[in-house]
Amino acid sequence: MKPGPVDESCVLIEGDWTHRFVSANGSRFHIAEAGAGPLVLLLHGFPEFWGAWQHQLTALAGAGFRAVAVDLRGYGASDKPPRGYDGYTMAADITGLIRALGEREATLVGAGYGGLAAWTTAAFHPRCVRRLVVLSAAHPLRLRASILAHPRGQLSAAGPVLKFQLPRYEHILTRYDAALIGSYLREWAGPTWVESADFAAYERACRNAFQIPQTAFCSLEGFRWGMRSLLRLHGYRFRKQLRVPVQVPTLHLHGALDPVVLPATALGSGRYVIATYEWRLLEGVGHFPHREAPDLVSGEILRWAKEE
Repeated sequence: MKPGPVDESCVLIEGDWTHRFVSANGSRFHIAEAGAGPLVLLLHGFPEFWGAWQHQLTALAGAGFRAVAVDLRGYGASDKPPRGYDGYTMAADITGLIRALGEREATLVGAGYGGLAAWTTAAFHPRCVRRLVVLSAAHPLRLRASILAHPRGQLSAAGPVLKFQLPRYEHILTRYDAALIGSYLREWAGPTWVESADFAAYERACRNAFQIPQTAFCSLEGFRWGMRSLLRLHGYRFRKQLRVPVQVPTLHLHGALDPVVLPATALGSGRYVIATYEWRLLEGVGHFPHREAPDLVSGEILRWAKEE
């Protein structure tokens, strides 16, 4: 029997959090929030949605923070406009969300694609970011330099991103019940988590989320902009602006088994931070530390967010 169509209700997962919609930077964003206190804004990666942070939402709320996990532009139940997936707009989305949530600043936590957006936001809008936590993402300039300098290393690891440039590749993502999304999760994760019940449930949720109409296309547009901008003036300006060092305290967590952003690539990101910078390599962990080692990651976020 062929499954029915998938709509945005599939990401409205019930739990110890509240779902609502917030308007920011001209778009409507779906968020899940829990707790009260200083704001911690959680940005998911690819191929994920807000549910990437289920474990951290409850842990942060229980420790006296207001934890908010957002579906980024083009993902989950948030708006899916055809444009706006450039680095400038993504950073403006995040700062707009902070203001729409009634705050002037937040501890920003980003993983993977969300980590790139977090790096950019901290560089462009430092007054909106109190402290920064990045998982599974090198600083954008470090990532670019490593791709160009190490064709058998980071360039080879970025193979899927090169495929994303192909026209209509979004149809391949959603083919066969979004089987390729499940393959990415399995291939990019550490072996221990892949064999767990948590992985099985999360894989199903991500595959459903990517079958929401337009999600696959929108999710690829950010990667496509990253490649197209290399040869365009606005891309040059973007990279030039990113050369301004990050001025907020930064905690950098990275899986030792990450096959997407190699640890050696991520490690060089500290040169772009002039504030306090701390690096921690997580043994036995792949590209999804927030799901593979949720207690460890929650503890590290709490430690960093509590420091003055």
